[in-house]
Amino acid sequence: MIFTIAARELRSLFLSPLAWAILAVTQFIFAYLFLSQIEAYIDLQPRLAALEGAPGVADIVIAPLFADAAIILLLVTPLVTMRVLSEERRSRTISLLFSAPVSMTEIILGKYLGVLAFFLILIGMLMLMPLSLIAGTELDLGKLAAGMLGMTLVLAAFAAIGLYMSALTEQPTVAAITTFGLLLLLWIIDWAGSNRLENTGVLAYLSMLRHYEPLLKGLFSSVDVAYYLLVIALFVGLSVRRLDAERLQH
Repeated sequence: MIFTIAARELRSLFLSPLAWAILAVTQFIFAYLFLSQIEAYIDLQPRLAALEGAPGVADIVIAPLFADAAIILLLVTPLVTMRVLSEERRSRTISLLFSAPVSMTEIILGKYLGVLAFFLILIGMLMLMPLSLIAGTELDLGKLAAGMLGMTLVLAAFAAIGLYMSALTEQPTVAAITTFGLLLLLWIIDWAGSNRLENTGVLAYLSMLRHYEPLLKGLFSSVDVAYYLLVIALFVGLSVRRLDAERLQH
């Protein structure tokens, strides 16, 4: 039943022109950023040739591309997730979900996986750009894999947060704004302590950016992966509890 709901959610996304517009616009922006980094890499070639252990194409092209892509997708995520549950509530079809012989956990996981599948399609299209470099240069596949893992975890966490915010309101616009606000807060939460010497406290641990940066450098840490898994589990669990409480009121 979970995968049935996920397939239905993914299909409903692609029935909307918004999903196609998001794919088209984001790919155009990613392509522009990718070509800009390629141009910068070519310009640096004379200086890099004279350096021993110089940074490669993964450091100069792929890491900045993934870093910029995360910011763009932070802006896009609220547009994708804002209707997942709020639209069901506004159109009064959520009562059909409550009366269906499925648990709230199955409903939430199904909708979450449907949204996540859309983002995985987007990531797959993005990955084709750095993979094209294999034909003409020596590509560090380890750093590419770490960067893709980081991007996937970031988007999975974004989707979980957006799902929860959509579960709180029947207005998609409100869901989008609150999702963007919370995502931005979690992205820059440690900036308040950026001028202090000790920047490894609670705020730094809560920052999504601080757990994403090591993966862009090819540094895999179980702490960073565990952070994103905890964020996903927390907000998916909160979404289940929110719908369970609402189901009891019906």
